[in-house]
Amino acid sequence: MTIKLDWLRGCGTALVTPFHKDGSIDDECFKSLVTRQIKNGVKILIPCGTTGEAVTMSDEEKIHVIRMTIEVAHKLGAKVIAGTGSNNTAATIDFTRKARELGADGALVVAPYYNRPTQEGMFCHFGEIAKSVKRFPIMLYNVPSRTASNISAETTLRLASEYENIVATKEASGVFSQIMEIIAKRPKNFKVFSGDDATTLPLISVGADGLVSVCANEIPKETSAMVEKALDGAWTSARKIHYKILPLMEANFIEASPAPCKFVMKEMNLLEENLRLPLVPITEPTRKKLKEILQKLK
Repeated sequence: MTIKLDWLRGCGTALVTPFHKDGSIDDECFKSLVTRQIKNGVKILIPCGTTGEAVTMSDEEKIHVIRMTIEVAHKLGAKVIAGTGSNNTAATIDFTRKARELGADGALVVAPYYNRPTQEGMFCHFGEIAKSVKRFPIMLYNVPSRTASNISAETTLRLASEYENIVATKEASGVFSQIMEIIAKRPKNFKVFSGDDATTLPLISVGADGLVSVCANEIPKETSAMVEKALDGAWTSARKIHYKILPLMEANFIEASPAPCKFVMKEMNLLEENLRLPLVPITEPTRKKLKEILQKLK
């Protein structure tokens, strides 16, 4: 049976990683951003994922960021799910063990990118990871637009049934029929999180348990409130917030994330707009559109 985790519910933030102009990590800024998240209602922090530009960071840098997140989050009563995935099974196992040693509460493990494994390959990849960190919670991360492969509903359900510590999936496939099949057939205690801000409300309406958010980096209070109200069945209030912030949720992906998000956060005086190559700052038309959205949101 899937490990029961009462805290695995609601709004989690896929944290951006703030950089100085020279490309080094801005530690003080990062700690302040984590604190801001928790003080505005976010209870789960996810460092070193796609939004954190983890693929441009060394293992040492990722360990540093995960450690900082844990230090701040645990003092303030929040949980940390560390991004540990890669397209190398052995390397993912090694890094997931390191995250556990650091004190993370779980790991977010992305589907192997570039390799394009079969569904059996997916099952064996995640299975080996789960067996190597027994009792340590693992959230699958399905994002076909970035990985060029999809974790099917059948494979997700098979993994959820076979391994007690595969406790959730972050579903960013956008395929509602697939996500609903997982929700309908999942074992008890297995959680389904939206991996796309804009689809969160409809997914919660059919049984999803929360969101791993990009938008919460910018507006954590509003995003977490929308998720909590939806989970509590306060649909009128949740819908009102959803439509208010929907333009920003969608605009965050006009260009490669997290570039739009970092621009917005720069406009909010939260960080410097620095990215690591191959990501670059957003174009002028996107800047103009985001400024208009921010003015409407006040």
